[in-house]
Amino acid sequence: MFNRRSLEKDEYMLTGSFRKKGYDWWWHSFTAVNPDTGEERPFFLEFFICNPALAKDKPTFGQLKKNQEQGIRPSYLMIKAGCWGEHSCEVHRFFSLKDVSIHGQRPFSISAGDCFLSDTRIRGSVSVSPEEAEAHPEWMCTAGSLSWDLAIDKQISFDVGYGTSRFCRAIKAFEMYWHAAGMKTCYAGSIICNGIRWQVQPESCWGYADKNWGRGFTSPWVWLSSCHLTSLTTGKALTGSAFDIGGGRPKIYFIALERKLLGAFVHEGEEFEFNFSKFWTGSRTQFSCQETEDRILWHVRQENRHAVMETEVSCNKKDMILVHYEAPDGTRRHTRLWNGGNGTGIIRLYRKEHGSLSLIDEIRAENIGCEYGEYAPLNS
Repeated sequence: MFNRRSLEKDEYMLTGSFRKKGYDWWWHSFTAVNPDTGEERPFFLEFFICNPALAKDKPTFGQLKKNQEQGIRPSYLMIKAGCWGEHSCEVHRFFSLKDVSIHGQRPFSISAGDCFLSDTRIRGSVSVSPEEAEAHPEWMCTAGSLSWDLAIDKQISFDVGYGTSRFCRAIKAFEMYWHAAGMKTCYAGSIICNGIRWQVQPESCWGYADKNWGRGFTSPWVWLSSCHLTSLTTGKALTGSAFDIGGGRPKIYFIALERKLLGAFVHEGEEFEFNFSKFWTGSRTQFSCQETEDRILWHVRQENRHAVMETEVSCNKKDMILVHYEAPDGTRRHTRLWNGGNGTGIIRLYRKEHGSLSLIDEIRAENIGCEYGEYAPLNS
């Protein structure tokens, strides 16, 4: 089954050809509380490594015009931190990989300045002034200041199996890999954002942790996940549950597989997986994403031989950001990649029995991590 910890898949993956043309990132998101006002706010943190074999004494940015003209590709550790909602921000800090200490194998860790990441801890700081943000568009960020120190407890995992097996990782078969080590993660500690301290509590943080690595980014790019779930059938909170959906258009050796998503739901201990790489399960997916004037909408229907999951999610654009990355080749093709942590939705989970469907549960999902973006093909 998929709910198993795989410490080796949280390791540093930039070996072989990925050293000169590859990225590896570790993503963390959670909700924090202002202890003075009771206000809740969702935050995100990320460590992103790009092209380690191309490291120079200073970070190299692919977005600089002179680097684009000379074919110089990016190389750095980027620390990404920010929040969604009112007064949202996305702040970046860069290190030359010559100044970064990486323990690649389990238990992995990354250290640079006052920034540190392991399987059980994340701490650091970022700060960019308005003047710096305006003067350095190659940093791809807003102004802001954040610092944090959090313990990490990954409780429910989505190990996608064959697609991230040791063999597939070794031959670099996929353009983009995904491993969700903590589709339910409990964080504990605090984060300071623009001078305001927020508390992060395990029982109310609705935390998530995953990682991606590869040579490029999928388009369309889809992600939906939450562990803040309530049964509409019983009215009870589903404290032992989480769901995760991700993918879009995976590529194997540059051959695109049209509109494929991976999905998983742990429903109070029972596992439901919708995984196209496990062909024997008969998994199939239909999905659509829509951008309206004020919202992003997702509809996903996934099924296998034994179950069906229907997921409807929406998120207000005012609560989202357009998140920024550049690919290892120095291009930035995703210019409208919507990213949020305040999505809401309904999930209907069915069991297939004797050719008919029976409802297992109808679930309200809140604090949904969500993402959607597409770019035009190169020959358009």
